[in-house]
Amino acid sequence: MVMFLFLVVALAVVVAAVTLAVVGGGQNAPLPEVAPERLQDPLPTDRPVGHADVESLRFPVTPRGYRMADVDDALGRLAAELAERDARIADLESALAGARAAAAHVHHVQTDKSEGPEDQR
Repeated sequence: MVMFLFLVVALAVVVAAVTLAVVGGGQNAPLPEVAPERLQDPLPTDRPVGHADVESLRFPVTPRGYRMADVDDALGRLAAELAERDARIADLESALAGARAAAAHVHHVQTDKSEGPEDQR
């Protein structure tokens, strides 16, 4: 009987404490929102993203997985840098093809000039 009385009193104390905490929590305003854990953009801002940067990239895990905004930001940044590199590579390949064509033309012209006097004999 003493144990039953103790359990009833303990239950009443717990219910009273929870009720006081919920109803009269000290302030009338609701608790402030906690700032979400955000990725502090571990990708370098002062240089292009490298292989090691992508390999070390880790996103904070939330109850439902990853924060979509963090993943979208990182993927958008990587896509922009890759597009910039692709454009730069295309420009360099075009310039190289032009230089090779010009060198071939100069070589062809020089070859024609050197063969010219021999053909006249």
